[in-house]
Amino acid sequence: MYLCLFVVLTLTAWPAQSLLQHYRSQEVPEDPPPATTCPVEGCPPPPPKMFSKLLRAIIMGPPGSGKGTISGRIVHDFGMKHLSSGDLLRIQIMNSTAAGLEAKKFIDQGALVPDEVMVQLILNELREITNHSWLLDGFPRTVPQAEALSDKLDIDVVMNLDVPFETIKQRLTARWVHPGSGRVYNLDWNPPQIPGKDDVTGEELIQRDDDKPETVTARLRNYENQTKPLLQFYSAAGKLVSFHGTESNIIYPKVKDFLATKIPAVADQSQSVKQ
Repeated sequence: MYLCLFVVLTLTAWPAQSLLQHYRSQEVPEDPPPATTCPVEGCPPPPPKMFSKLLRAIIMGPPGSGKGTISGRIVHDFGMKHLSSGDLLRIQIMNSTAAGLEAKKFIDQGALVPDEVMVQLILNELREITNHSWLLDGFPRTVPQAEALSDKLDIDVVMNLDVPFETIKQRLTARWVHPGSGRVYNLDWNPPQIPGKDDVTGEELIQRDDDKPETVTARLRNYENQTKPLLQFYSAAGKLVSFHGTESNIIYPKVKDFLATKIPAVADQSQSVKQ
């Protein structure tokens, strides 16, 4: 009897909050959440990113910006088809398509190919590409061309290589050539052993007209005047992404990181096929 009275008095004297904590301490703990990383070797790789569509991209950049080098790396790393407007024009003419024959008339006369003909040439090729992301280079060059292209195709992104003109000018004007062999020297990073002389023959090197300072300056000025409205057009459409730098090795990692958010790299594609 005394023992029962002692237990009752003890429980009565214990504060309610302490009693609640006591019972909670006796509860069975919940299972811990699953680990986000695998603690042992041999775990399956995480699922690849899902990409909903193929990428339709345009790459722009002034002469000497490294556009060709960067385009080649994009093709290698992401498996995109690189489409040069000049190459497409030649293919259409060679295949004697209606648009190709129409363009040839103007070329034979030394005239510029009209916008509507160029747009049709480009569309003829792009419509054949149904299972690849592609990278269009050298087109469009004018706002009317861009408007005509946008009416027919939805462009996802326009990548602009923004390299300072002074850097480009220095790069191009430092280029000298051996006319007999076509060997190219650069006075900044690949100079001849004897200034002005070919390493193999000892013959004089020349500077091509396109690489002379006044010519380079004029080309860059013309590019800027022609391209500025085009960049404004794509910027207003929310399509433009610019990458700044002075060298391809500086610019390309930025391009690669950006594209990795849009399409899988070639390595990821091959991995998904194996799985």
